[in-house]
Amino acid sequence: MTTPGELALLRMVAQKIAGPGAATATEAVRWLTAMQAQDYPGALTSVALRTAGPGRESVLAALDSGEVVRSWPMRGTLHFVLAEDLPWMLALTGPRTLSGAAARHRGLGIDEAAVNHARDVAVGALAGGGRLDQRDLMDVWERAGIATADQRGRHLIWTLSLTGAVCLGPVRDGRQQVVLLDEWVPAPRVLSEEEALGEWVLRYFRSHGPATLKDFGWWTKLTVRQAKAGLAQVIDQLARIEVDGVEYYMDPRTPELLGEHRNDARAVHLLPGFDEFILGYRDRSAAVDPRFSELLCPGGNGMFFPTVVDGGQVVGTWKRNGRKSGEPVHASAFTRFSARVEKAIPRVYAGLG
Repeated sequence: MTTPGELALLRMVAQKIAGPGAATATEAVRWLTAMQAQDYPGALTSVALRTAGPGRESVLAALDSGEVVRSWPMRGTLHFVLAEDLPWMLALTGPRTLSGAAARHRGLGIDEAAVNHARDVAVGALAGGGRLDQRDLMDVWERAGIATADQRGRHLIWTLSLTGAVCLGPVRDGRQQVVLLDEWVPAPRVLSEEEALGEWVLRYFRSHGPATLKDFGWWTKLTVRQAKAGLAQVIDQLARIEVDGVEYYMDPRTPELLGEHRNDARAVHLLPGFDEFILGYRDRSAAVDPRFSELLCPGGNGMFFPTVVDGGQVVGTWKRNGRKSGEPVHASAFTRFSARVEKAIPRVYAGLG
């Protein structure tokens, strides 16, 4: 038995927000398996704060080397993943995600013929190591007679990514470039569906646990059958705890890790918006008092503010101030910050890099 507050502290060390960071950005992404990255600058920070080495530079190096890519492996949302993992993840999630967009695609005139035409033109432009940012790829499509207005171009890129034709890889002038997946990832890991389900479940609970099977299902949008099948394969490698009658799974080493780094877990941390500490779970109540959900994500519009975390609890939000402001960061408390938190916020912000 444990408490919701203890769950949050355990997650802090499991996710490498507290305690020892990963040696490199690649290892941080490998540990988390997938890290939400629709907000690209914030996602760089999310990886960097879990990395012991040279933070954001390590993330950019991982992207430019082809070790890490950005794509839509689950929930129809951009994530950082290991390049070698992306193909087997897409094999599990891609078809179901695409089927959920069928009505929208009919409205945009995106059918099989349109996708094939877009794919052929993209391959012609990118084959042999070509790299184009999304805007430039859409210009190529327009010249080939493929309409890209009204989000049609972005949906075509999304579709080609979900079907394993392209991904977002190296960075040029601050923008990620679209590349052909089979060229950029020449040696993907090949897993059967059974192997992939077991690995995904195990890696999720090791890096995000304590969490529930419903959390995993929401996070990946895999079916209940798939989630249960994966858990059955690896359950003997996980620890189980119960909180308020609900069963949670985690890495057996996580409690010991918290014991060694409890002070760090209880310290003040600033997390970017969309960080896995928030977005990694269907039920966020262990770290976010439901009374404050509206302040974290106003109107439930899917836009999550960066968070101030104290003692494993989200106690407010923060944002960068403009260059002309006397203070680099502005934080808003859900209720009231303690003097200790007020003092820590600028110091922690300076350490984000």
